[in-house]
Amino acid sequence: VAVFLGLNAIIAGYGLVEVFTTPGAWSGWTDALTSGGGGFGGMLGPAVLAFPLLVLGLSGFETGVSMMPLVAAEGSDGRTRMASRVRNTRKLLTVAALIMSVYLLLTSFVTTVLIPAEEFAEGGAANGRALAYLAHEHLGEGFGTVYDISTILILWFAGASAMAGLVNIVPRYLPSYGMAPEWARAVRPVVLVYTVVCVGVTIAFGADVEAQAGAYATGILAMMVSGSVAVTISAARYRRKWATAGFAVLTLILLYALGENIHEKPDGIAISAMFIAAIVVISLISRAARTTELRVKHIEFDTRARRFVTDSIDHDGQLNLIANRRQAGDVAEYAAKEREQRGMNPVPGRADVLFLEIDVVDPSMFADVLQVTGVQVGEYRVLRASAPAAPNAIAAILLALRDTTGVRPHCYFEWSEGSPLTHLLRYLFLGRGDTPPVVREILRERDADPSRRPGIHVGG
Repeated sequence: VAVFLGLNAIIAGYGLVEVFTTPGAWSGWTDALTSGGGGFGGMLGPAVLAFPLLVLGLSGFETGVSMMPLVAAEGSDGRTRMASRVRNTRKLLTVAALIMSVYLLLTSFVTTVLIPAEEFAEGGAANGRALAYLAHEHLGEGFGTVYDISTILILWFAGASAMAGLVNIVPRYLPSYGMAPEWARAVRPVVLVYTVVCVGVTIAFGADVEAQAGAYATGILAMMVSGSVAVTISAARYRRKWATAGFAVLTLILLYALGENIHEKPDGIAISAMFIAAIVVISLISRAARTTELRVKHIEFDTRARRFVTDSIDHDGQLNLIANRRQAGDVAEYAAKEREQRGMNPVPGRADVLFLEIDVVDPSMFADVLQVTGVQVGEYRVLRASAPAAPNAIAAILLALRDTTGVRPHCYFEWSEGSPLTHLLRYLFLGRGDTPPVVREILRERDADPSRRPGIHVGG
């Protein structure tokens, strides 16, 4: 990186000297700016239209944030260290922005002044390689060759840096799409997927640098827009008026650049859509593959829940649970539910019963510990838990009750109305569906002995 920046500095410095020492270079450029008439306003329009083309100069900032965990921080507690790390990261990004801004503006200036316009046209010697053109034409073939080699190497390193940033950033968001954490933490498959995508993009664009640059610019701008929107919202929440206004203006500028880039080169959006679609499909496959997993490693019953279980066993030596999807959660609901279940299922006449309820949280959330709490509603006792999927949580609780008490529990359900396919899709996406068959299948996979397996009874 240091060698590459040094070579760029040499080219930019030499070009700047050439601009002011070559007869007619400076005056020719200024004459070209004013030849069309219109003064400053006449130059502003083309400059605004050309602004999105400068977006590749922002390349690298998107991975700078991923380096934040490596930035030094000071402080006696976590909050202080985090504040210190944020300040130091801001310094890092500010210095990087200043360096890149100087390089971008300076090299754009010297290449525009010193290189004939026809060489920038398609097929021209400077098309896509303006600095390399200057290096070869003004500093000799030897220097130009060294610069070409350094350019190739820095692009390799940039690709590796981007890969490292994506491997660190993307997997933490994959569970939000429903992908299992074990899949998201598998670094090697993620690297292989990115590699396949890169090779596919290269083949699709025929290794054309300009075409791929447009797609890359779309990705950078989309990331910048999302970041600027988030910062604008944050500033507005803290009632920082000037900061909100400034970030809002920046968001509009970046939105304009993104829209113009998509209009000129829509390939980036197509590639992004394909990539996102692939992630969603893989996540759905991951979720479907986990259908019959317990999804929890440990279950904790609070004091009241343990007392409910102990009292129920002391009453008749059995554990009878009625699965309930809570509605009002009042005495009338539990009374009606018990009468209904005793009428449709083989609940022993004088058996003591407990209610089992699962509150389905975000089906994309994953937790290793399932917390079961005991709730008293009038004379009715309820075991409640929150989990991403109801059938898996019910199966896990039934197995935990059997293993800790030595009593084979029985759980009573009611058939759900509706299409089995609809219930399957609801289970995959929402964590709820036709619960009894899924619970039984999970239990069957966990214990091949029917005599030890918790009993599942369905009526209605």
